[in-house]
Amino acid sequence: MKQQITDRKREGGVSNLIEYVLISGILMVLMVVMMLMVNSTIMEGPINQVSYAAFTDIGNGVSTRIVDVYLTAPYNGTISTMFDLPDDVAGRDYFVEIGQTGTSQDVTVSRNYIYSKITLAGVGATRNVTGNTTSRGINKISYDSRGF
Repeated sequence: MKQQITDRKREGGVSNLIEYVLISGILMVLMVVMMLMVNSTIMEGPINQVSYAAFTDIGNGVSTRIVDVYLTAPYNGTISTMFDLPDDVAGRDYFVEIGQTGTSQDVTVSRNYIYSKITLAGVGATRNVTGNTTSRGINKISYDSRGF
């Protein structure tokens, strides 16, 4: 009789342990799956929104610098200016391209599928502006009355 009671206590302890291990394992697997699925919603969405806003600000800044060089450009001669862009946006590099798109000239700031196009105000109608740069290092805008 005493032997049966101690066997049942042992079996109860083992079954509680197995139940704990199984439930904990299933919950851990569900947690990993949830983290993989929710990553794009919780992490990537806000990063993309911040990147777009920052790209718009950077494009406006580059456009303003180009207009400033255009306004101070000499009739005969050259002028250059150096400027610095933020090295990264949300921890990632980006690319800046100035060129003709359709009937207007635009400053396009992009990374992968996120991009912002800003019209180059005032300069596009009279001067052809082209070029590109990345987010790293010091950047240069140059004007030469003879052309490049």
